[in-house]
Amino acid sequence: MDITPYAESLRRDLLAAAEIGGPEMRAGAERMLVALEPSVRLLVLEVLSQAAAEVTAELPSGTVEVRLQGRDPEMVVDLPEPPPPTSAEPADPEDGPVARITLRLPESVKSRAEELASATGHSLNNWIVQAVRAATQRGTTAFDMDVSSIPFSADRPSRRMSGWI
Repeated sequence: MDITPYAESLRRDLLAAAEIGGPEMRAGAERMLVALEPSVRLLVLEVLSQAAAEVTAELPSGTVEVRLQGRDPEMVVDLPEPPPPTSAEPADPEDGPVARITLRLPESVKSRAEELASATGHSLNNWIVQAVRAATQRGTTAFDMDVSSIPFSADRPSRRMSGWI
């Protein structure tokens, strides 16, 4: 970060203010500005360092530092490398590469599936993969049977059952 433009802006402002006092005051201000430039640079470094410390304190991990590159400060953000994505449930090597899909379910079905997955100690994704795998394996048989002789509750009025065996 080049702070020279900021130091020059301060210099112009102070010289403009010194114009009010005439040529003698302007000459004195110019001499004073030569002496003040290192102090201004140090002040800017202190402000940047404080800002870097405050930002670092707000980050969950990593740091922000101020470093000098020659006479100019440089802000350096050091964030740890995010860990590579890991899957708690590795893909079955027999299945090949993993494909991503979007699945839209009624909220009630999703909630029930999450409950069943949790009860078996699996994530929802793993549970769905197992259900689809079971439904698409060779040797599975689709069934559709009439269960009209079995009493159902009012919330389940259907008299047919279908699925895979």
